[in-house]
Amino acid sequence: MKGRLWVLILSFSLFLTLLVVAVIFNVRLLLFFTTALFLVLLLYYSVLTIAGLYSRLTNKKIPVLDYYPGVDILIPAHNEGVVIKDTIEAMVAIDYPGILQIYILNDNSSDNTAEIAEAFANAFKNVHHIKVPPGEPRGKSRVLNYGLSISDNKYYCVYDADNQPERHALVKLVAIAETQERAGGAVGYVRTMNESATWLTRMISIEFQVFQLLMQSGRWQLFKTGSLTGTNMLVKRSVIEELGGYDPYAIAEDAELTLRITQKGYYLPIVPESITWEQEPETLGVYLKQRTRWLQGNLYIVEKTLTEPGYFKGKLLVHSIHQLLVYVIFWFFLVFSYIWFVLGILDVFFIEYTYPLLFIWYLAYIVYTAQLFAAQASQRTFSPVNIFVSVIMYFTYAQLFSYLFVRSLIFYIKAKKNRQTIGWDKTERFKSK
Repeated sequence: MKGRLWVLILSFSLFLTLLVVAVIFNVRLLLFFTTALFLVLLLYYSVLTIAGLYSRLTNKKIPVLDYYPGVDILIPAHNEGVVIKDTIEAMVAIDYPGILQIYILNDNSSDNTAEIAEAFANAFKNVHHIKVPPGEPRGKSRVLNYGLSISDNKYYCVYDADNQPERHALVKLVAIAETQERAGGAVGYVRTMNESATWLTRMISIEFQVFQLLMQSGRWQLFKTGSLTGTNMLVKRSVIEELGGYDPYAIAEDAELTLRITQKGYYLPIVPESITWEQEPETLGVYLKQRTRWLQGNLYIVEKTLTEPGYFKGKLLVHSIHQLLVYVIFWFFLVFSYIWFVLGILDVFFIEYTYPLLFIWYLAYIVYTAQLFAAQASQRTFSPVNIFVSVIMYFTYAQLFSYLFVRSLIFYIKAKKNRQTIGWDKTERFKSK
């Protein structure tokens, strides 16, 4: 583990060193190279957007099966008393023609989660309140591994404790997983139930429409690669058993499991018609804590991708490149676009090419905003407020990523240096209005 940490640190150091050398000795070459790479990145995301739109606008019929295999719903829950009642009510209302067992995996809650879960377990034969034994490392991965050990149906489906899936969400996932060749499961879509609560939740909702739905659909359309979303996701038990369960040290357990499933040659088809509604952070403080945890989890995956063999082969290549694009290269360009913008405004550099520095910055803004509009068009979520929010998101919401990345990287390296396990930071819930 220590060796992997130093590889990660040296990789970043080498990258920064090359950047400094390029700046000192050849600014024009650096700008030209960066421009070319930046345009390729914009083109890639533009192609994904178009493919995602095509996929979303193409009517796809969900097949009807003669037989629906058994499914276990696993709901990790730690101090979820604020939301767990609404969640379990939504679970027991699911319309599924096969065997369905619902497990509330109570991870040592100290609030009224146990009382609520026990009440439902007494009222419904297929609802089970499971007390997860304490253990290390803390977090969702360990809880899910325990849930798998006490359940036995062909499929399991994970829902977060604040989720409310639509009645037919599960049957759609199973239908696709059963009919798609080499499917290791299926992935649904997550929508924001408290979208109108604050401007922040509205921005998160629009972000999900772009990067979780439109981009996911685009990657499936072009490359037949899908990514698990952590909730509203179905996996075959035989696949997770073949992989040896969840990595207990992965706090972005969905992304880590996606890589291993893909590495084994299985597919994860995207099913946008399968919808669950979940609560998103309503305050900046809660949002920053949640996204710091997500980013630390993805830095763990980036480290594995760069230090372990086999991550740049076959269909896994798409996932590995995507991880690097989002969690390394995108951050670099986000910072560079700021520098670029300032240099263009101040006219510090004059580049004798057919385009000015400022144009590239404008192009980044246009592509980003166009993606937001495209996602809303496919989902029919346009409104005057959403249009205004989309216009300002690049200058506000998107820029938080730089701060989050630096914050997460510092915490991650510090934990590795001190040989500490990165802890699970639970997202604070809010009472539904």
